[in-house]
Amino acid sequence: MLQIPLYFDNLATTPVDPRVLEVMLPYFTEHFGNAASTTHAFGWKAREAVERARTQVAALLGARLPREIVFTSGATEADNLAIKGVAAFYRNKGNHIITCATEHKAVLDCCKRLEVQGCEVTYLPVDEHGLVDLVALEAAITQRTVLISLMAANNEIGTVQPLERIGALAKERGVLWHCDGAQAVGKMALDVEALGIDLLSVSGHKLYGPKGIGVLYVRSRQPRVRLEALLEGGGHERGLRSGTLNVPGIVGLGEACELYRVERQGEQERLARLRQRLYEGIVARLDGVWQNGHPQRHLPGCLHLSFAQVDGTALILALQDIALSSGSACTSGDDKLSHVLQAIGMDDERAAASLRFGLGRFHTEEEVDYVANRVVSEVERLRQVRGEALVEAVEQSSVNPVDVETHL
Repeated sequence: MLQIPLYFDNLATTPVDPRVLEVMLPYFTEHFGNAASTTHAFGWKAREAVERARTQVAALLGARLPREIVFTSGATEADNLAIKGVAAFYRNKGNHIITCATEHKAVLDCCKRLEVQGCEVTYLPVDEHGLVDLVALEAAITQRTVLISLMAANNEIGTVQPLERIGALAKERGVLWHCDGAQAVGKMALDVEALGIDLLSVSGHKLYGPKGIGVLYVRSRQPRVRLEALLEGGGHERGLRSGTLNVPGIVGLGEACELYRVERQGEQERLARLRQRLYEGIVARLDGVWQNGHPQRHLPGCLHLSFAQVDGTALILALQDIALSSGSACTSGDDKLSHVLQAIGMDDERAAASLRFGLGRFHTEEEVDYVANRVVSEVERLRQVRGEALVEAVEQSSVNPVDVETHL
């Protein structure tokens, strides 16, 4: 039986997997020790759990050593540590950073802050699918470039960048590559060694782990990446991130990574099937629907659609029984159009009439079919209302029907 409302916003956050919660619970109560306490069994138990989780995360990411895993409060902090940490440590080598117009605000805002502090930042454009031009990327690299920061998969339209080629180019030119993997880790295969990633940000709550925990992978050799810490006070995490470790969160993130490592292939294939079922269930019955993002290179559980002749606000309000993301910015309280949709050249009207469907681990075919039916029904209803309003406006005015429609 369907449980209304339905949650289809898994790119914003995911529920904690019950198996993850189960392994976390003892570390709130029975094993509550501080992992930095080295003189008694409570601290030893906590430290053991942290190191086990570090190994689990490293295994999923393909890291050479568990010590390359630095625990943070989330991907936003990891992005800040990577970008600001590199800029500070390598300031004598150069002050140029390359990023992209469709990056998450955690990356873009870091870069804007560094510009105020004297860094030079190049913001690469993308094509209509959200892909970076590798020729433009190579041309942007100078002798003063210390970092390329390009995400693995876009958090709105799901486009996956050409990661192997970015990594190869960064290595060829001797530039560090930071990859925001918040949306990719736990949704697709991502191997830091195979791809040549030097720094990788991970978010626990995007892969069925808890909120408030994340990771920055920091390459230890070929090359050894050096960072200047953002937080001082205790020298935790090899001096890169001071602060008492969030042991329950770390345990949960480790378990979430291990679950995905074991179940990855089946989960990706299942999500891809559900995504295709949802897409076909909508476009087979509606005209004037556009699929946004890359048609092949996309996350298996992300479907981003725009609907012609529909007011976006009215559509999202009509679908209150389904948790979805609209075409506005993801920043809380911000009703501006998404910078991602603007960057791929989408006009304001189409961007405002866009929906992002985030499918996840616990969705069923029945739920997917319900969502498809509801979307089709509401789009048809809103188009009919729009058409009736147009007819009424024309009948009451001598204005050209085309001119009237532009105001509706």
